[in-house]
Amino acid sequence: MRSRTRNIYLIPYVLWIVLFVVAPIVLIVYYSFFDIEGHFTLGNYRHFFTVVYMRMTLSSFWYALLITVFCLLISYPTAYFLTKTKHKQLWLLLIILPTWINLLLKAYAFIGIFGTYGTANSLLKFLGIGAKQILFTDFSFIFVSVYIFIPFMILPIFNSLEELNPSLVDASRDLGASAWTRFKRVIFPLTIDGVKSGCQAVFIPALSLFMITRLIAGNRVITLGTAIEEHFLVTQDWGMGATIAVFLIILMAIIMAVTGLRKRGI
Repeated sequence: MRSRTRNIYLIPYVLWIVLFVVAPIVLIVYYSFFDIEGHFTLGNYRHFFTVVYMRMTLSSFWYALLITVFCLLISYPTAYFLTKTKHKQLWLLLIILPTWINLLLKAYAFIGIFGTYGTANSLLKFLGIGAKQILFTDFSFIFVSVYIFIPFMILPIFNSLEELNPSLVDASRDLGASAWTRFKRVIFPLTIDGVKSGCQAVFIPALSLFMITRLIAGNRVITLGTAIEEHFLVTQDWGMGATIAVFLIILMAIIMAVTGLRKRGI
């Protein structure tokens, strides 16, 4: 009886997965086998392995890696000091608040900040440096991307640090371990799951960025997400766009599997 009741409760979850996860993936795979004229073909998959799309894939990985690394370098010490502050929940709320603002609004705000007559250039002129081309550069793209994704890196790291048993750190200190040794041998290994979760939350969506590449980078940065948008909305080649999406899904699954692996023996 209990098993039957539990199965009934699973029905909404299974329906949700089928309708909003499995079905869209099946449709994407289906469309990937058709060309722009609606004919069945395997040419989309052959075309994906050409130099143009391989460079685009490497570019996507490179920028996603840079964004993830910068987020991690900023987020880990930030999360660590948050756990030591008196009003940690208030500071955490201030970090989360920007995620409630629409992404498009944030992108346009940075266009105003980094524009020729924006706040950043006004500050540079005040310092006597002179106006610079900040918008439509790699710097502006990475800066804005890190700003957008950084809360998603801080939260899992903060949670893992909060769950860390302080007696383990105290024990390592009593045994004579230096601050760096404590971090390297105790704190970081015990919070690695939070780091992995944060890297997943940043790297995977960073692979498929498209709106920021257009508004902030001025299409100087071309990613797989940009290519998918172009094929679906501009060239109307849904088959090629779906093919890129299939490979993007596969790449994301591989990344999740790799970062989800635990240490050997667990």
